[in-house]
Amino acid sequence: MTEDLDKIDYQILKILQENSNITNLSLSKRIGLSPAPTLERVKKLEKNGIIKSYHAVVDPLALGLNVMTYILVTIGWHKEKASENFLRQVDEIDEIVECTIITGDGDFLLKVLCQDLRAYQELLFNVLSQIPEVERLKTLMTLSTVKNKKVLPLSYKL
Repeated sequence: MTEDLDKIDYQILKILQENSNITNLSLSKRIGLSPAPTLERVKKLEKNGIIKSYHAVVDPLALGLNVMTYILVTIGWHKEKASENFLRQVDEIDEIVECTIITGDGDFLLKVLCQDLRAYQELLFNVLSQIPEVERLKTLMTLSTVKNKKVLPLSYKL
C-alpha cells in the first residue's frame, strides 16, 4: 500500500501529523497543489487506512493526571484463551491508555495514567491484580517525559 504513495503524499502526512487542524487551502499551499487535488489525496489516505483518525493532543498534567506508569504484565498462557480474556478486560480500563504485546521479560506493556499514587495503587491492587490471567505485574514509574513525539519519522521518504 505504501508503494502507491509519492513524495507529496508523505508531505501531506507529515504536515497533518504536525497540525491536523490545518485548512485544506493552507495544506495545498504548503505542498504546492491546488485545493481540489490536495483534498482528493487526503481522502485517499483516509480511505486506504493510512490516516486512521484525527485527535487533539491533550496535556494529562493539565487535567490532573499526575502519575504515568508503565506496567510489565506476564500472563498465564496455560489458561484457556488467556490473551483474549486479558485484552478484553484491559480494554475496559480507562486508565490504561496503551497496551502493547512485547517480547522479553513480559507479555504486555501497559501505559497507565492516574490522578495520583492512591488511584494507581487502587488500580494495581484492586483491578489489575484481580484479572485471573495475570501472573506478574511490574511497575515502571515515570519521573517525567522528556520526549513525546507524535510525528512519525517520514524524512527518509521526503
